[in-house]
Amino acid sequence: MKRSIYIGFPATILFACKKYSTGPSPSDNFLNYKINEIPVTQDYTVGAFYYNFGAFNANITEVPVVGKYAMPAGVLTPNVMSQHITQAAAAGIDYFIFSYRSANKDANNWKSDSALIRGFLNANSGGMKFALQYNFSNTSYGISNTAPLEKNATTLNQFFNDITRTAPYMNDANYMKVGGKTLLLIQNAQLLFSNNNKSIYDTLRSRLSALGFTMYLVGMQDRWTPPARYPFRYVGCVDAIYHQCFSTQLSSWDRWYVLPQAIDQNWEYSKKYFADSIHVSYIPNISPAYNWLITNPTSLNPSYPRTDSGMMYKQLCNVAKMNADNSTRLVLIDSSNSWADDSQLEPATDYQNRYLDITKKEFKK
Repeated sequence: MKRSIYIGFPATILFACKKYSTGPSPSDNFLNYKINEIPVTQDYTVGAFYYNFGAFNANITEVPVVGKYAMPAGVLTPNVMSQHITQAAAAGIDYFIFSYRSANKDANNWKSDSALIRGFLNANSGGMKFALQYNFSNTSYGISNTAPLEKNATTLNQFFNDITRTAPYMNDANYMKVGGKTLLLIQNAQLLFSNNNKSIYDTLRSRLSALGFTMYLVGMQDRWTPPARYPFRYVGCVDAIYHQCFSTQLSSWDRWYVLPQAIDQNWEYSKKYFADSIHVSYIPNISPAYNWLITNPTSLNPSYPRTDSGMMYKQLCNVAKMNADNSTRLVLIDSSNSWADDSQLEPATDYQNRYLDITKKEFKK
């Protein structure tokens, strides 16, 4: 009996090893593929988010080529804004996107946002396009699933007025259009609690139409969420959807190690779902970098650094090209100047024009 056990035990070990050696390996993983360079046969239309911030955080180590600057109450030195416009144009950026907050619910920040936009318009001698993004907040409006927007007639009218009051900006010759339609983005659109979102958007389109605008509305959905989570907020409402940038505020290491492939898989599925089920376009949104430690020095989350000479950004540009709508060819970049999280395209004394040059090469013929 002992002899049988001693003979059989090694055989069992060998058999087990043999089975394991023929099992799956990392090369079999569905995320194990190369992001190929996609040739640009036709220009993409690239928009970059331009941020309103007060001053530079002390933890920011990069120094802008234009020098460190501040924009108290949204006021930026005209010379700095002019240089930002020139830099963006050199990168093939077609338009800036300026967020603005509610004049009714957040008056001081509305004034600050308006000052920044006016500063851009005053400095914009080169004809850079721009678009607005309404920074919608369900908390400032006091709405929820049990207290929808239309429940309070005064609040509902304030929402409409927040958007229609921007008509003078939309009438500007340099305001961005998509297929001849006036572009407007709705930030946090997934939080626009309503019992009938289509009715809200129909009324909004009608009021803007009365002012002479045929709208191209783009709704935002929060990052890393499945496309089927909020269809009732978008069906019959918007013309396109974009996600918050996946590569900013990245909190999962498993996503970090395969970031371009993970984003590509999400976007490929999202694009198809949005087209087939909601009948809207999808707009990819990428970032050149991200650093948690600027605003959270003790963070253990993975940062997306600039130590690879822009290789990760190049991959994400190609992921964006693979998933952009073939008819509109829209791509978003977050951001032009968000130094608070190191996601800026803007040149620094360290990396100079690297990210501007990559952007131009990847999205323009």
